[in-house]
Amino acid sequence: MLKKIFGPGEDSAWTHFALLVLRVWLGITMLSCHGYEKLVSFGKKADSFPDPLGVGHATSLALVVLAEFFGSLLLILGLLTRLGALVLAITMAVAFFAVHKGALSGPQSGELAFIYLAGYVTLFFAGPGRFSVDGSLFGRAPSRAA
Repeated sequence: MLKKIFGPGEDSAWTHFALLVLRVWLGITMLSCHGYEKLVSFGKKADSFPDPLGVGHATSLALVVLAEFFGSLLLILGLLTRLGALVLAITMAVAFFAVHKGALSGPQSGELAFIYLAGYVTLFFAGPGRFSVDGSLFGRAPSRAA
């Protein structure tokens, strides 16, 4: 009984459910709190948005909107999940290291970007789980009998 409760969930239904919860939770939060707002106020923000990579303010904002809005939609659906997680992880890495200068506390804290980064890196490596569009489309390759 203790092994079942405390042991690593070796590809169990609970593991797949946990990945679903993580995908949807991060996706909805990023989309509703960050991506949507940047999308609808693009015109107002385009001239003054941070440009940490030197590609221009409007281009930087467009890349962030692509990641935070459309990447979040991919996570929520579990469609091309690793691509969405990768794009979001890169965005959060740039936000944390370039914009917030790696600060985890203080007035310019990047703590939130750092926490999002951890979730997106986890989803990139773990994948979407069984309860996803990716799981339905691509599934697992059939195992070969030895």
